[in-house]
Amino acid sequence: MRDQFTNTQQIRKPAVTAKGGIVAAQSGKAAKVGAEVLAAGGDCVDAVIATTFALGVLEPWMSGLGGGGAMVLYRAREDRYEVIDYGMRAPLSLRLEDYPLSGGAASDLFPWARVKDDRNIHGPGSIAVPGVVAGMEEAHRRHAKMPWQELLAPSVALAGEGLAVDWWTTLMIASAALDLRRYPASAAAYLVDGLPPNAPWGIKTKVRLPQDKLKATMAHLAAQGPRDFYEGDLARSLAADVRSAGGALSVEDLIPFKAFLREPLAIPYRGGKVFATPELTAGPTLARTLDLLQQNLQPAKSGPDAATYTAYAEALQTAYRERLKDMGDADGRRTLGAETLAPACTTHFSAVDRDGNMAAVTQTLLSSFGSKFVCPQTGITMNNGIMWFDPTPGTPNSLAPGKRCLTNYTPVVAQASDGRRTAIGASGGRRILPAVTQLLSFVMDYGMDLDAAIHQPRIDASEGAIVIGDVRLPKSTRESLRAQFDYEEARIQTTPMKFACPSVVLRDGATNSGATEVFQPWSEAVAEA
Repeated sequence: MRDQFTNTQQIRKPAVTAKGGIVAAQSGKAAKVGAEVLAAGGDCVDAVIATTFALGVLEPWMSGLGGGGAMVLYRAREDRYEVIDYGMRAPLSLRLEDYPLSGGAASDLFPWARVKDDRNIHGPGSIAVPGVVAGMEEAHRRHAKMPWQELLAPSVALAGEGLAVDWWTTLMIASAALDLRRYPASAAAYLVDGLPPNAPWGIKTKVRLPQDKLKATMAHLAAQGPRDFYEGDLARSLAADVRSAGGALSVEDLIPFKAFLREPLAIPYRGGKVFATPELTAGPTLARTLDLLQQNLQPAKSGPDAATYTAYAEALQTAYRERLKDMGDADGRRTLGAETLAPACTTHFSAVDRDGNMAAVTQTLLSSFGSKFVCPQTGITMNNGIMWFDPTPGTPNSLAPGKRCLTNYTPVVAQASDGRRTAIGASGGRRILPAVTQLLSFVMDYGMDLDAAIHQPRIDASEGAIVIGDVRLPKSTRESLRAQFDYEEARIQTTPMKFACPSVVLRDGATNSGATEVFQPWSEAVAEA
């Protein structure tokens, strides 16, 4: 199938440079919302909050009120790094007997044993306690300058416009339509007569899917504040919708949920430091990968060569093997974990303001459209975080009530030896770690600016023994990789992505720059006007 695609097409997306702040996101419209907050005098964290809620409206298959995530922040005045962790957890009222094994594997890319009716993969039984609103609550409490209601106003307006249908919207909905049609509120929100909506051919024709319930929810959250999501009317309606459909989420699960402020992992690298998320994320595996690179990679002055990509592949494969030996939050012990091999849909954005404050923010519903379950009263698309757990008893990552979900996201903020700082992260499930590792290396080992780094071909080494190489790599590099690994080649394409989708910002002195994945059709780095 791959031979049907062109070998000669060239696409570039130049990095944006400015003295003011920049937001780089998978949705250019959401990035613009964040940039407008910066232009209005907002802090980097104000832009994070506004961008988060805008993304949940504009690309609801990736993230939203029903998901979770984490952010790494750099606060310039205090010269301090911190992590806000708002990952999901299993409901306390979850019953293990509701997830009987049915034999076989969940899918060809999913390592867990199959659960009867795929209850852990889609539907109300797959929903974990969501954390995004709690994460934004904590960020706002700690650092925001602007009122909560003002930061949510753009997402209320966007929901009022309805979800615009273009070819990318159609593709995303079509990829999940088989399961979306199982749930009446989901079908009503995303399908037309039970089928994915079609993007219009006419230049002046517009197709939009109404988001009236989501608009009302966003307006209520803006007016009542973030605790309403966990303790008020929104909490009661969410729990009622999920429980009436057969799920376990209750108000008692929502009330105590809070985001955690954590110390980041401080990873020494090439005379600089990389600050990453700790515990049940891919941050610890990134630390191991970078340690191996420091030992085994001698950067060539001419740029990344065959030896460079070999070192990337070997370090990533070694780190992944170690990661997979010990997965999960067992008996309260916070151990390293690995996300399943199932495809994931996540969003990442990075931001920097005029004062040098920076943020790397990754948020997810886990699968595309998460659980595929839209809550009828609120219009919120809910996560399927229960899929992160092994349904087989007796493993460190076995499903259990109240357990924290594993994640594979890796947002980082790094300071290179030359003083430049960069905020890096990506979407793409297991492919995130290889992308973040290589982008860090391009900047910290080879001194690249963002325009060079975002266009530099990458490999992926997250599929066991297989190494995937970008066909744009030099012939000598490809031949070297083919001689040493189980090697396959792939083109950079919008879907299905064989490489992660990064969004990056960088600060050099008083100058900021931003860049996003070249082949993501909506992504953009937007500078404040």
